[in-house]
Amino acid sequence: MALVFDYVIVGAGSAGCVLASRLSEEPDVSVLLIEDGSRDVRREVCTPPAWPTLVGSDLDYGYRTIPQQEMYEARVVWPRGRAVGGCSAINAMVYLRGHRDDYDTWARQGATGWAFHEVLPYFRRMESVPSGDPRFRGTTGPMRPGPAHDPNPLSAVFLVAAAAVGHPMTPDFNGEHQVGAGWQDLSISGGQRQSVADAYLTPSVLGRSNLTVHTESRALTLIVRGGRCKGVRVGRAGAIIDVLATREVVVSCGAIDSPRLLLLSGIGPADELGDAGVRVVQDLPGVGRNLHDHPLTSVVYEASREIPPGASNLSEASLLWRSDDALPGPDLQMQFVHVPFLQPGMQAPPNSFTLGVATVPTSRGTIRLRNADPAASPLIDPRYLTEVDDRTRLVQGVEMARAIVADGAFDGWRGAELYPGGETTGADDLEQFVRRATGTYCHPVGTCAMGSGDDAVVTPDLRVRGVENLRVVDASVMPRIVSVNTNVPTIMIAERGAELIRAGVSAPAASSSRASGALTAGPRPVEHHPR
Repeated sequence: MALVFDYVIVGAGSAGCVLASRLSEEPDVSVLLIEDGSRDVRREVCTPPAWPTLVGSDLDYGYRTIPQQEMYEARVVWPRGRAVGGCSAINAMVYLRGHRDDYDTWARQGATGWAFHEVLPYFRRMESVPSGDPRFRGTTGPMRPGPAHDPNPLSAVFLVAAAAVGHPMTPDFNGEHQVGAGWQDLSISGGQRQSVADAYLTPSVLGRSNLTVHTESRALTLIVRGGRCKGVRVGRAGAIIDVLATREVVVSCGAIDSPRLLLLSGIGPADELGDAGVRVVQDLPGVGRNLHDHPLTSVVYEASREIPPGASNLSEASLLWRSDDALPGPDLQMQFVHVPFLQPGMQAPPNSFTLGVATVPTSRGTIRLRNADPAASPLIDPRYLTEVDDRTRLVQGVEMARAIVADGAFDGWRGAELYPGGETTGADDLEQFVRRATGTYCHPVGTCAMGSGDDAVVTPDLRVRGVENLRVVDASVMPRIVSVNTNVPTIMIAERGAELIRAGVSAPAASSSRASGALTAGPRPVEHHPR
C-alpha cells in the first residue's frame, strides 16, 4: 500500500528544510520530507574551521564535471551535500544575500514578483539580527548570522589594504550598502555551524505530528499520470515504495539533482530524453539547460610570518565590486582566506593565504542524463570560461588581488607570490593562468530556471510548466546567479516558495491524516533528528 501525504518534499537540503518547517506549520496537513543522505552530527560538521575536511567525505556526493575544454580538459570536482541540511551542512558558512540588482534582473528577465523589494521581506523573515538596520535586517527568524567574533588579524589587514586601493567599506553587506569591502556575516551561532537544518528543523518542529522525515531514501522517479504529478517512487531500505501527494510534490534536490529527477521522470527536452532511453512525459526544453556556477580563481601568497590559526570559517572578509562602473551591480567577488585554498593539482605551504576571485559568468552549460538508470551519475557540463568576458573579468580580478596585497598594509605579512607567481605578467599569460587555476565556487544554479518564456522550466510561482501539482523550489530556479554565495538566496527562495504553495494549493485539500493507512506505514514522527 502506498503512503499518502498532503505534501511530499524531495530533498532535505537548504530549501527542503525550510519548506518542511513552514508547510508543517499548518496542523491539518501532513508533510513528508525525503532525503537521500543521513543525519550526521559528527564533530567536523559542527566545528567551523573543519569544513574543508567534509569535502570528499561520505557527506559529499563528490560529483565531477565532464572535461572542460577551456580549462585544459580538467574534470572539476563539484562538492554537494548529502545529508539533512544539504550543502549548508558542509559549506563554508558565508551568509550573504547579494546586490539588489541581482533580483531586479530576475524580474526584468520574466521572473515577476522576484524584484529586490519583493523578496526583501523573506530575507528579513529568515533571520534574527537585532543589531542590524531594521529596514533590511530581520529580528525574529530562525537563522542567527553575524560576523566573526574573533577574526583573524590577517583578515583585518586585507580590509585595510582594500580600502587603501580605493574600495569603499561597507558596515553590512546585507544592509543598505552592498558593494565594497567588509566583514561578512557567517552562519555560525554559539561558535558552531548553524546549518539550515539546525535553524528550521528544531526539536519542536520535528516533534510535530504532521511532519515525517525519511532519510536514506532516494527518489527514483516522479509519478505522473495525465499531466498531473501524483507522487514519487522511492527506493528505501531495499524496497521500492510509492509515496502519493494529495496536494503537491515539491522537488528541492538542488541544481544537479532537481533537473536530473525531472529528466528521469520524462520531463525535459524530448530529443535528449529519447537518446537516454526515457519515455517523454512532457517536452520541456529548458530542463537541465542554463547551468552556471561562479568560476573561482585562487591567488596565493606565502606568509612571511606565522598566521594565527582560524577560529571561525577561515574566510571572514570579502570584497564586491564592478568590472565596469557602468554596471548596475557588482560582477566580481573576492574572498580573503587566511589559509591556502587551492584547486586540485596546486600546492602551497600551510602558512599561506589566498584571495579567491569569482565572477558572475556569461558561460552556460547543461545537466544531462547518462542513461535511464537512476543510479547513474549525471553528465555535468558547466562549459566554464567558454565566453571570453568570463576570462577577461577573472584576469581583472587577479590584478586587483595583486594590487591589494601590494599595499603597505601587507608589509610584514607578504611573502612570495606562489600563484600566479611574479613571473606571470601580461594579459595573455594571466589568461593562461586563469585557465589552469580556476575551479568551482560550489554555487551551481539555473537548471530549472523560472520565467515566462518558452525556455523557462517553472513559472514565477515555481510550478513546473505543463505538469500539475509539481513545483521546483531550490537554487535551480535562479534564472541568473547572484553576485555572491548562493546559500542565503536559496533559503529566501524556499521561504517565498512555501508562502506561494500555501496560498495557491492546486488540488482539493484532502488531508492524508484522514486517509486510510496514510501515516501508519513507516516510522512516526521522525527517524533522524537534526541536532
